[in-house]
Amino acid sequence: MIDGFNQFRISCGDVTLSVHRAGTGAPLILLHGYPQNHHCWEKVAPDFATHFDVIVPDLRGYGDSDAPPDNDDHSTYSKRQMAADIAALMDALGLERAHILGHDRGGRVAYRFALDHPDRLEKLGIIEIVPTGDFWDNWNADLALKAYHWTFLAQPAPLPERMIGADPAGYIEWTLSAWNNTKSLAPFSPAALKSYTRQALDPAHLHAMCADYRAGATFDRALDAADKGRQIAAPMHFLWAEGGFPAQTGDPLSVWRAWAPQVTGESCISGHFAMEENPQAVLRAFLPFFTDA
Repeated sequence: MIDGFNQFRISCGDVTLSVHRAGTGAPLILLHGYPQNHHCWEKVAPDFATHFDVIVPDLRGYGDSDAPPDNDDHSTYSKRQMAADIAALMDALGLERAHILGHDRGGRVAYRFALDHPDRLEKLGIIEIVPTGDFWDNWNADLALKAYHWTFLAQPAPLPERMIGADPAGYIEWTLSAWNNTKSLAPFSPAALKSYTRQALDPAHLHAMCADYRAGATFDRALDAADKGRQIAAPMHFLWAEGGFPAQTGDPLSVWRAWAPQVTGESCISGHFAMEENPQAVLRAFLPFFTDA
C-alpha cells in the first residue's frame, strides 16, 4: 500500500485493475513502468494527493491487476489496449477528463492515451522515455547494450519467461540495480522490492511483462509509424534522467517536439527510476505543471 491510499479492484472491460487512490481535487492518474508497479510512486504520490485526486492503477499484467494470456499479434499488451483500460477505469470512476503522468512503460501508455483519447486528457507528463518508434530508430551498439531488454523480452515465448523464471528475484534485483545511479537496491523500499519480486515469481505476470515488450517491438512500433506527423494536443512536460535511457538518444526533448507542439522539458540527476532515486526532482517538475491552470 502507498501511505494514506486505499486499494480497490475495478472492472475495466476484459480485465480487473488494482487501483490505489487518495486526495481530492482534479484527477491525476499515475502510470508505472517495468519491472515495477504502483509502489514506484510511493515517495511522491502522497505529496501529489495534497493537491489532486490521485489514482494509481497497476497496469494489466502488473502488480495485483489481472494478467491475461497474450495473443498472436500482441495487441493484448499493446499500449493502445492499456490506454483503453485507463479510459475504462475513468468511466468506472465517473471521470470525464484527467491529468496523466507516466514513467517508462506507463509513459508509453500515457502518450498513446493522448493520441487515442485526446478529449479526455487535461495535461500529459512523461518521465524517462521517448516514443517507441523513435527509440527503436535511435539504436546503435551502445544503446543496444544498455537497453538489451527490449530485444530479450520481445523474443518468442517461452524463452525469456524460462530464463527469468530460473531466478526471478535475482533478475529483478539485477535490473533495478543496473538501471539506477547507485548501482544498488538502496533507492527502493523493502515493500517495493518485495512487490516487484512477487509479480515476477508469478508465471502469469512474468509472461505478461514479456508480452508488454513483444507488443513494443511489433504492434506499438507499427502504431507509432502509422501516427508519424500526428500531434499531441494537450500541454506536455517531459522529465528525463541524466543517467537514463532517453539521454542516450542525444537530444530527447527535440524528439518529443515532433509529437507535441506544447512540450516543455528538463533533466534531473538520476538513473532510470527518478521517482525513487530523486523524488524531489519529480515533484519540482510536475507539481507546478499540473497545478497551473
